[in-house]
Parts: sequence; structure tokens; C-alpha cells
Amino acid sequence: MITGQRAVAPLRVFLVLLFGVLVLFQTMSLPGQFAHMARQDPEMAYLRWPATAISIFWVLCVQVVVVATWHLLTLVKKDRIFTEASLRWVDAIVWAILAGWVVLAGVFLYVGFNAEDPGLPLLLFLALIGVAVLGLLMVVLRTLLRQATTLRSDMEQVI
Repeated sequence: MITGQRAVAPLRVFLVLLFGVLVLFQTMSLPGQFAHMARQDPEMAYLRWPATAISIFWVLCVQVVVVATWHLLTLVKKDRIFTEASLRWVDAIVWAILAGWVVLAGVFLYVGFNAEDPGLPLLLFLALIGVAVLGLLMVVLRTLLRQATTLRSDMEQVI
């Protein structure tokens, strides 16, 4: 099994790749895709800019998670993960997930009330539940990190 310290370098490589692909999506792919969709279906062209803005916002939320994870990996590498500094980065992840979830809930409600087919609302509901689980899992992990940080701080005071 790969250890935490050995996982840091490959994870950083993948985080850089992920961030690069996200920037590509933000700047080229998503705006281009929604412009193309507006040309193909003029009746739905009014959704071009809201869909572009929402999609770019979701990508931004993922980018916040990537950057916060990078900083957490730095703390792991320096053996400082059990400090108050780490909790700020975990909070950034939780807030980014919450922000994305709130916007997703709004999209779900809009689509749910306007859909003629149940397929997309069900897919959005699945995504809503998945993001909620991810967010709540991060809250639990933050609680565990807080407990471990307190325990380590208490042990250092004893020694």
C-alpha cells in the first residue's frame, strides 16, 4: 500500500493536470459549447449566458478545492497537517462544495419545474445528493482533523 508521503508527488501531478484542464474548460470549452448550442437551438438561446456563468462557477468551485488540496499536501509534506492552518484549507473546501451545491440546488429546482422529461431532473437530483454526501463527508473529516490536531497539541504540551 502506498504511504501518505509517497502519494503527495503523484497527487500533485494530477492536481496540476486537473487545474490545467479546468482552465481550458473555463476559458474555451464551456463558453464555446453554449454558444454552439444557442446557434443550434435558437429557442433555448436565452440560456446561453446563465448556463455559461453557472458552469464556469462550478469549475471555479472545483479549482478552489484543487488549490486548497495543494496547500494541504504542502502541510502533509512539512508534517504540519495537524495544525490550525490545515483547518482553514479544509474550510475552503467545505465552503466551495457548499457554494456549488447551493447553485446546483437552484438549477435542479429550475429544471425540475420546467422539464418535460424526468431524465435531466433525476440526473441533477443524483448530482445534488452526491455533492451533499461529499460536503458532509468533508465536514466529518474536518471534525476528525480538529480532534487529531487537539490531541497532538495536548501531547506536545505533556512532552
